[in-house]
Amino acid sequence: MPTIKERPILFSGDMVCALLAGAKTQTRRIIKPQPDVTEERLRELDAWIDGFTLSQQVDGAWQHGFINAQCPYGEPGNRLWVRETWRKVGAECGCSEAPCGCPKPGDIVYRATQDDGDCKWRPSIHMQRAACRILLEITDVRVEQLQDISEADAIAEGCEAKPCDHKRQSCEDIGCYGPTAAGAFHWLWNQLNGPDSWNANPWVWVIEFKRVEV
Repeated sequence: MPTIKERPILFSGDMVCALLAGAKTQTRRIIKPQPDVTEERLRELDAWIDGFTLSQQVDGAWQHGFINAQCPYGEPGNRLWVRETWRKVGAECGCSEAPCGCPKPGDIVYRATQDDGDCKWRPSIHMQRAACRILLEITDVRVEQLQDISEADAIAEGCEAKPCDHKRQSCEDIGCYGPTAAGAFHWLWNQLNGPDSWNANPWVWVIEFKRVEV
């Protein structure tokens, strides 16, 4: 039986909570380097069809215009183990009664679900596989531009549609992202990637997954 390939992937605390709640089944990651897929270039490559670019998967590699690259996160059937902010409990657990219900020295705890004040946390990038508590199996991979995200896909990204509380001004007037899950994703993307990152509308890997047992 072939070995299942696993790769690490980073998630913020809020997205870790969405994964644990079963609310997040997609993630978008910027393709690096960004492909040259202007209309002019695509027409030169005979890859422009009625205003849409030609996109297909050939032998596991994506071709989008002239993209020919393997998704660095894997392909369907591969797995992703989640790196998150964490720490190992030291001798500071001073509970005198057992069982006390709190973590014991040597236990692994995670900031997303147990942020206990001023304790020193370890960055997610330093997490080793043995400390992982969330394992994902890739079910689909595709290529699209960031702003093409649908409302359904924004919900699958773990975002929620919430009503706006400004009744006398429009969203456009005050820079609100709007009462949709797509608007919430727009806000989240800018928070994680910088204020102009949404407007850049980069090409992204869209990775769909399901949670499996660690």
